[in-house]
Amino acid sequence: MTTHHHDPLYRDTPLILSVSGVNKAFDGFKAINDLNFYLEEGELRTVIGPNGAGKSTFMDIITGRTRPDSGSVTMHGNDGHDINLAKLKEFEINRLGIGRKFQTPSVYKSHTVYDNLVLSLNRPRGVLKTLFYKESAEDRDRIMEVLKTIRLESRVNDLAGMLSHGQKQWLEIGMLLSQDPRILLIDEPAAGMSDEETERTGELLLSLEKKHSLIVIEHDMEFIRQIARKVTVLHQGHVLKDGSFDHVKSDPQVIEVYLGRQGKKDENK
Repeated sequence: MTTHHHDPLYRDTPLILSVSGVNKAFDGFKAINDLNFYLEEGELRTVIGPNGAGKSTFMDIITGRTRPDSGSVTMHGNDGHDINLAKLKEFEINRLGIGRKFQTPSVYKSHTVYDNLVLSLNRPRGVLKTLFYKESAEDRDRIMEVLKTIRLESRVNDLAGMLSHGQKQWLEIGMLLSQDPRILLIDEPAAGMSDEETERTGELLLSLEKKHSLIVIEHDMEFIRQIARKVTVLHQGHVLKDGSFDHVKSDPQVIEVYLGRQGKKDENK
């Protein structure tokens, strides 16, 4: 059995990701300040925090877009083998099974929904290989499974550019899923969605927990309430609080740095 000595709490579920003592400064500004964050295998974690809390930098560090100045970022393998992500390039981290979805969907608009999923399969590829690629029965099954998960079976032959904003977001999540990632990082998936799309997005993310480990960054409190298992609050590049939605929402410090600002913003509208 793997024990992770650097995890401060003993737990039954193995960890998949440990971020320990991480610091990152840009021109003297500490974007990340002694950050410690532990994600369990199959967990769905929501990360919230005011603007400038370091949420994007945190994701950049996990995916290798940005290197930490100090501290460790470790992905724990199924075989008990730990991998230091801080030393790897972005594409190497992606290959290990860490997928990231940015806030704005980037789908291939002039390709069908089906072809978008084929193009994102984890296959050896150069341009020629992709052009002449014939998917195997296994690939086709995988794509059909993803289509069912993201509920776009009826749009399979439509051009991605014809989808609604919410459907494009689901397709992009599907494109990550077709790579069968171990960890999914998803940035503000509910932004710009209708209430119905937001709710369906929540259902989609909840259906992925236990099969994948997810970190979801979000601002929309109603959406967070829908998907929240454990919420981490970032403030000034540091974890301010971890806990259930209700625990975090009623915490005086959180109210002061985060929810208080939301309230002020609403009053000024």
